[in-house]
This record gives sequence, structure tokens and C-alpha cells, in this order.
Amino acid sequence: MADTGGGGADVRQWLRSIDVFARPLPAFDRDRAPAEPAALFLAWLAEAVAAGVPDPHAMTLSTVDAAGDPDARTLILKGVDASGWSFAGHAFSPKGGQLACHPRAALTFYWPEHGRQVRVRGSVTTGSARDNAADFLGRSATARAESLLGRQSQYLTDPAEQERAVAGSLALIRREPSLVDSAWTLYTLEPTEVEFWQAAESRLHTRLRYERAGVGATGGGDGGWERFALWS
Repeated sequence: MADTGGGGADVRQWLRSIDVFARPLPAFDRDRAPAEPAALFLAWLAEAVAAGVPDPHAMTLSTVDAAGDPDARTLILKGVDASGWSFAGHAFSPKGGQLACHPRAALTFYWPEHGRQVRVRGSVTTGSARDNAADFLGRSATARAESLLGRQSQYLTDPAEQERAVAGSLALIRREPSLVDSAWTLYTLEPTEVEFWQAAESRLHTRLRYERAGVGATGGGDGGWERFALWS
């Protein structure tokens, strides 16, 4: 890495010197985009998977807390269909508390190898007890064991204590393999906007936004989609 010890100006110059989008990138013909965004998203995701992009289903979930302060973290996408984009988490985690307070969120997907970004915004609903349980039981044993402890994001003062607690929780799962954490929640973000961004080395990036037809300040609408080209 370049020597950046000279202060903020040197860091800015160093950052500006890093090449960006200097590689062959896919073309994006907005006029041939499908009528609804989930189909285009799944096509881009499939291309990322086929190209061997690492963790192509990883996404950034952005929420706000009770004071309106933003928060973000990376999660794994659980599903996409006409109803929305799904993810899961513990109801007593920070994101669970934030979604209970403000059930709206944004998702961001970025596939740097293809210079592609997808942004999704909308309201968030919780799954049924059956759906929540099915998602929980589909997780690895260690992930279930940790969730059952209900201590996500709490301060950790003794790593050995965590190891003992997880070991005890794993033993419980071995005895009761169908045990479900009632606080585990499958969330679905029902989008009002989905934006697709295709980078270009020229910096004349291609953007396309889908917006729910007739959506007002309180959400809702007729369920159809309108498409809008955006300036780069």
C-alpha cells in the first residue's frame, strides 16, 4: 500500500489514484429490461453466481433506530419472489428492535466484478410462525445454538464463556433437534422502489429505477411497476 502517513490530503490523493471500473463490464440495455424488478434481479444474481462472484447473495441491510440514527450490516438473502426480498434475524437483536420500531428498510447488493449494484427500499413484514420455524431449522447446528442463547451483539467479556454456552446449546439441540427459537424471524421487504445500476469505465453509468405505480407517502399502490431511466 502507498505511504499515507502525510495526512488527509495524501490519503485523498491516494484514493483518487486507485483505478475503478477499469475492466470489461457487461452492457445494460434498459429498453429490454423486464416489466418487474424481481426478474431482472434474479437474472443479474444468476450471472454473478455463474461468474463465480464470491458470496453473490450477500447484501447490506440498512435500518434506523428509535432516535432515527441509521445502522447497517451484511446479511444473506433468503429468497426473492413477487412479494419481496427475504432475510432473517433474531427479533431481540439490534436489527430486530429497529425493524419493530420502524418497519421500513433498504437493501443494497453490489457485485464489483460486474460493476453492478441493486438498491431496494420498502416496508418490512414478519413471517408466520411456520415460516420462521422452517428458516430456523434450515440453519446450521452452530448457528441455531448461538441464536438460542439470545445474546447477539451483547458485550463479550470472556470468550471462554461464549464457547461453554454454545457447547451447552449444541448439546441441547442434539437432544431436541426440532427445537425452535421463537424469536427467530423471517422478514420480507416489500419494495416500493428497486434501482439497478450498471457501471461504465467512462463514468456514464446506466441506471434504471422501478417504482410502484400510485405509491404515496403512506405506501400502497396498485401493485404495478413503472420504469424510469435516471441520470448517471
